[in-house]
Amino acid sequence: LGAQAVCQDAVVTQQLLQEGFHRELLLQVELGATREDLGRCTVAARTRLPPGIYVDPYELASLQRHNFTKALVIPDAVDVEAPEYLASDLVVLLYMTPDPRCSGCFTATLPVHGRYHRPAENNGTALVALKSPEILICCCDNHLSTECWKPSDVEAACLGRSSHPCQWYSVKHKPVSEELIMQIPVGLRQHRFLVCVTTLLATVLCSSMILAAACRYGH
Repeated sequence: LGAQAVCQDAVVTQQLLQEGFHRELLLQVELGATREDLGRCTVAARTRLPPGIYVDPYELASLQRHNFTKALVIPDAVDVEAPEYLASDLVVLLYMTPDPRCSGCFTATLPVHGRYHRPAENNGTALVALKSPEILICCCDNHLSTECWKPSDVEAACLGRSSHPCQWYSVKHKPVSEELIMQIPVGLRQHRFLVCVTTLLATVLCSSMILAAACRYGH
């Protein structure tokens, strides 16, 4: 494989599907090489999720059991209840699969969720920027030229090739867009009093109903 062609022609696109808090991140990579040239190489995308977005490890484990998605999350312990201002970045290594509609193309989807943000003054939307991912390739059983690939510090196995870590290389690529913006609904500060009063009344009403039922049918 002419590695120079791969480095120059690789194109990355990413988009968010659905609306609201629960979305799907769709990644597509065109390496500019045929599937025969790539042989049994594994392609992956390393993307960094900012504090405003997270992945649910339990949902991801379920998808991996059914072979819908293969990914590694760093760190693997994710607090799904933490708000945006108490969360930290996540790094996801997302294994990609060949796209049958395009030779040399790979695709992957990742379910992502928006975290709760602090209430805003007058804008009911928070903007979270997703930068273009890093594209990685490993060819444990192929003798490919890597003269224009940079060795990566990723320690992960080539999916389905070996259970031992393999040498990954970072592929130069040109993203169609440097950043992808996710819009997350947030509350407004002027609604704080109304929300607190409504929540308190609902709590008192429900607690009273439970207490009344317990006293009436407690025996």
